[in-house]
Amino acid sequence: MATAWTNDELDRVGSAEELAISSVRQDGALSKLRTIWVVRVGDGIYVRSVYGPTSGWFRATRSRQEGHIRAGGVDKDVSFVDADHDIKDQVDAAYRGKYGHYAAEIIEAITSPKAATTTMHLVPR
Repeated sequence: MATAWTNDELDRVGSAEELAISSVRQDGALSKLRTIWVVRVGDGIYVRSVYGPTSGWFRATRSRQEGHIRAGGVDKDVSFVDADHDIKDQVDAAYRGKYGHYAAEIIEAITSPKAATTTMHLVPR
């Protein structure tokens, strides 16, 4: 069982504009793919919900904390691990740096305290 990304996967997923994410449902099937933003911080891949913890795709990750992602040509099963609070500022900076060309309101939303509560570290499985 893999527990770390390869350097190539980190580069490809981290530089992808968008990531397709699905969670494992209670019955073991994958949910519908959702397209979200993704950032790399060091050797980690992180996602968060711009709409905070009430977002449907985020709520779906809570039950089994497993799913599947596709980005940058990488197609991988992952675990959704709640990110440590001390990485929040680095994840905020990564979102601002990568997506700063979008409207300021969108960047403010993805780096808001509400969105930050949903920050997940994607761990290969």
